[in-house]
Amino acid sequence: MVTILKNVTNILTAIGEFYIFRKHQNQKVWTSMFLMIISAITGGITDLSFDGVGYAWQIVNCILTASYSLTLRWVMDKAKQLTRSGSLNEVSMVLLNNMLSLPIAIFLILLFDEWEYVIKVDVTRMPMFWVAATASGLLGLAISFTSMWFLSQTGPTTYSLVGSLNKIPISIAGMALFKAPLSLPNFFSILFGLFAGVFFARAKMS
Repeated sequence: MVTILKNVTNILTAIGEFYIFRKHQNQKVWTSMFLMIISAITGGITDLSFDGVGYAWQIVNCILTASYSLTLRWVMDKAKQLTRSGSLNEVSMVLLNNMLSLPIAIFLILLFDEWEYVIKVDVTRMPMFWVAATASGLLGLAISFTSMWFLSQTGPTTYSLVGSLNKIPISIAGMALFKAPLSLPNFFSILFGLFAGVFFARAKMS
């Protein structure tokens, strides 16, 4: 359900792109967005493990994700106007992006006393933990680089909708691995949401 509700991010991004960048979408794109809204509503109604607080957090997540991709593209466009080279390369963007997140991360570590927990917890003494943590960090770095490059070559809406395509394997894996409580109506609402995401991608590609 979290994966399906992420479709709302596409809608918010497209609306933001329309108002900020004056970029118009074709009729098929708006139709697919309407299908996503129906999918999110029907998914919520038929969700066997519905939780209002969880849904509220997910909506906040969608708003922040859409705001992030729109702001990032706006910064890239501004950089082209203000830098001597006329662009801000992906390395600079990843560096700035991560540097700006450090003060917030440090503040949260101190606020929730995470540092003391990390020192005392036994898992940090296991070699496999550091292997997994390092691999996770490298994958995160790769995601940052590819995201920056992709966003610089396309637009926020396209960036958002391509991310929708990974919802199909994630949803199937989620059902299989986590054994989420599922009813037949909820199952079909999830399939409907996946179809809407694919339709959205095809509409943008055409």
